[in-house]
Amino acid sequence: MGMTDPIADMLTRIRNANNVRFKNVDVLLSRINLNIAKVLKKSGYISGYDIKKDARGHQVLRIYLRYADAKRSVLTGIQRVSKPGRRVYVRSERIPKVLNGYGIAILSTSKGILTDKEASESKLGGEVLCNVW
Repeated sequence: MGMTDPIADMLTRIRNANNVRFKNVDVLLSRINLNIAKVLKKSGYISGYDIKKDARGHQVLRIYLRYADAKRSVLTGIQRVSKPGRRVYVRSERIPKVLNGYGIAILSTSKGILTDKEASESKLGGEVLCNVW
């Protein structure tokens, strides 16, 4: 049986690995997961990502987590907004601010996966995938 929400699975794996202070975490490789990882890297929430093969020979996306110091992590919260049962779409004027601009919202637009600031500057609306702070 297939997974119903691979984006939520990725976000949950990142959240759990971050809570127990892992250096990296392996998630399912898909185009959307790869693009979300690119946005997280560009925004500074993760230190990097690679495409690796797991023990069974399947390709996985390895995400390298980033920490400010021994006690604090850069990524304090990550939350799925649009779900398979309830999609959340916004216009460019209505893109939500995450923690008054301290966090980012990741949107799926017609120009690809963008942050809330990039989508506002490009005057693009779309589906709000998740909030990160």
